[in-house]
Amino acid sequence: MAKNITGAENVRWDLGFLCLSLDDPRLDADAAMLVEMFEKFNVQYKGKLSETLSSAISDYADISMLQDKIMLYLYLNQSTNVADTAVKAKIAEVERIITHASGEYLTFFELELVALDDAVLLRFYEEDPLVARHRPWIEQCRIFKAHLLSEPVESALTKRAPFGSGAWGEFFDELEADIEADFDGEKKTLTELLHLLSNSQNQEERARLLEIINTSLGGTFVKYSAQTLYMVAGAASVEHHERAYKHPMEGVNKANKIPDVVVDILHKVVNEASGPIIRRYYHLKAALLGLKKLKWSDRNAPMPFSDTTIVPFADAKNMVFAAYESFSPTLSGLVETFFDQRRVDAPGVKGKRGGAFNYSVVLPGNVPVSFTFLNYLGSSRDVMTLAHEVGHGVHGLLAGTAQGPLMFHAPVAYCETASVFGEMTTFNFLRSQLVFKGDKKSLLALIMGKIDDVLNTAVRQISFSNFERRLHGMDSSYTTWSEPKKLSVEELNNLWLATSGELYGEDGDVFTYEDAEHLWSYISHFHRPFYVYGYAFGELLTQSLYAQQSRIGDRFESLYLDLLRSGSTKNVVELLAPFGLDPTREAFWVDGINNGLGAMVEEAEVLARELGIVA
Repeated sequence: MAKNITGAENVRWDLGFLCLSLDDPRLDADAAMLVEMFEKFNVQYKGKLSETLSSAISDYADISMLQDKIMLYLYLNQSTNVADTAVKAKIAEVERIITHASGEYLTFFELELVALDDAVLLRFYEEDPLVARHRPWIEQCRIFKAHLLSEPVESALTKRAPFGSGAWGEFFDELEADIEADFDGEKKTLTELLHLLSNSQNQEERARLLEIINTSLGGTFVKYSAQTLYMVAGAASVEHHERAYKHPMEGVNKANKIPDVVVDILHKVVNEASGPIIRRYYHLKAALLGLKKLKWSDRNAPMPFSDTTIVPFADAKNMVFAAYESFSPTLSGLVETFFDQRRVDAPGVKGKRGGAFNYSVVLPGNVPVSFTFLNYLGSSRDVMTLAHEVGHGVHGLLAGTAQGPLMFHAPVAYCETASVFGEMTTFNFLRSQLVFKGDKKSLLALIMGKIDDVLNTAVRQISFSNFERRLHGMDSSYTTWSEPKKLSVEELNNLWLATSGELYGEDGDVFTYEDAEHLWSYISHFHRPFYVYGYAFGELLTQSLYAQQSRIGDRFESLYLDLLRSGSTKNVVELLAPFGLDPTREAFWVDGINNGLGAMVEEAEVLARELGIVA
C-alpha cells in the first residue's frame, strides 16, 4: 500500500530569514539582546510609569516583537522535528533564559500598570496618542487587577513556568508523534490512521481502523495522558484559588472578553438545541450508508458516492485561492503571499507534530508574518483544513498591520471566526460550482461532508468542553464546581463516553461506542484549559455572521475586513454590533445552529429524496 503522492511533499516552509539553524549565531545574539532589553526596561520604568507610560509601551512592544521572533523560530522548528533532541535542548535552554529574565525584570510592569490611578490614565488618554491607541490593551490588563499576586510571587511563577504542567504537554507531543501501528502490512502513524478512518468507504475497514487506533492509544500512552491531565487540572485549580477567581473558567473567559453568561448560554444551547438536528442527520447518514445502526467509527464516514480521489496539493491551493478570491480580492492576495514567501509546511510525514495550526506574529520593525502548518494527505477534509488555517493567517496579517504587536492577536474564541469563515467561503464556492453543473449527487456528498465538519467543530467541541469541565471539577449537572480529582484511566474512559453520550445519545441510540474509550487521550487541546469551547463559539458565531451577507450586501466585505483588523481591541458585542447581531441573546446561538447546521441538514434531506436514495 504505497503512500499517496500529493505534491505536498515539496511544500516546506523557509525559516532562513529568522535563523538558518539552531547553531545560527543570530539566535543566541537575539536571546542575549532580549535579556539586555529586559534589564534596561526595568531600570528605566520601574516605579516611574505615571510619567513614562508612553515610552514604556513603545519599548514593551519592541521587547514583545523580538521575543516572538525567537519563539516563533523555535516552535516552528520543533513542530517538524518533535523528537529531535537538539531542538528540545535548545528550546529548553532559551526558554529558561527568557523566562528567568522576564520574571526578574518585567514582572513589575503589569502590576504597576493596573495600579495606576484612573486620573493619571485619563490624562494619558487625552494627551498622548500612543497611549490612547493602546487603551483597549491597557483596559484589558486592568480587568485582572483583583487577580494578580505580589511581585515576588508573580516573578517566581514566571521563572518556574518552563517546569510546570506545560512541560508534560510538550513531551506528550513527542510520544504522540511516535505512535505507529500495522495496517495492511505497513506501519502507519496516528495521523495516517485517523486520515484512513475518515476517508474509508468500507464499514468493516473503519471499525478495524478505530480498533487499531484505540489499542495504539492504550498502554503507556493513555497512562501518560491521564497523568498529564491531572497535572494540568491540578495546576489550574491551585492558580484559580490563589488568584481568587470565582470558578476555574473565569480567567479564560475574561481573557476571551466573553462574559460568563455568554459562555454558559453557548453550552446550554448546543446541549439542548443540537440534539434533534443530530438525530435527524445521523438517521439520514445511516440510510445513505445503507446501515441500520452507526458505529462510532462511522461518524465521519464519506458517502458511498463521494469522490475519494486524492486531491493534489496544487489543486487544493487553487481551489482555496479561487474561493477566497470570489469573496474578497484583499484576502486572496494575502493567501497568495503565504505560498510566494514559503510560509507553509504541508506534508504529513513521520516526525511532525500532529494536526494543523497557524502561527502569526509581528516581528521587529512592525512586520506581521504568518506560518501555516499542515499534515496534508489529499482528502477533501484536508482541503477544508487548508482553507481554515489560511483564514487564521489572513486574520493575523490584517490585525498585525492595523494593531501592532500588543493588540493584534484576537482572543481565542474570536480567532476561530476567520478560519471558519474561510471554510464556509470555500464550501459555498465549491457548492455553487456543483449547483451550476446540476451534479446533485456530488452536491449531496459535499454537503454531508460539511455537516460532519460543522458537527466536529461545534457539537463535538462542546462535548470536549463538557469532558474538560468535569475533569476540572464541575458536577454532572454543570452547575457546581468542586476540587478536581485524580482520575484513573478507567474513570477517564467512562467520563469520556458519558459526556459523548450527552450530546450524541446513549450507546445504541444513535451510535454504538465500541473502541472509542481511549480517544480522549490524544486531544492535546486539553493541555490548555478551556480552550476548546472557542471552536464552537467561533463556528456558531460565524454561521450567524455568514447569514448576514445577503442582507448587508456590498458593505459586508468591508465590515468583515474591519472585524479582522480589530485584533483584540474589541469585545464580542462590539465586534458584531455593525452586523446587527447580539451574542448576549440566546436566540443568537440558536440561530447559529439553525442557519448553519439546520439549514444544511434540511438541504441534504431534500437532495436525498430528489435522488431517490431515501424515501
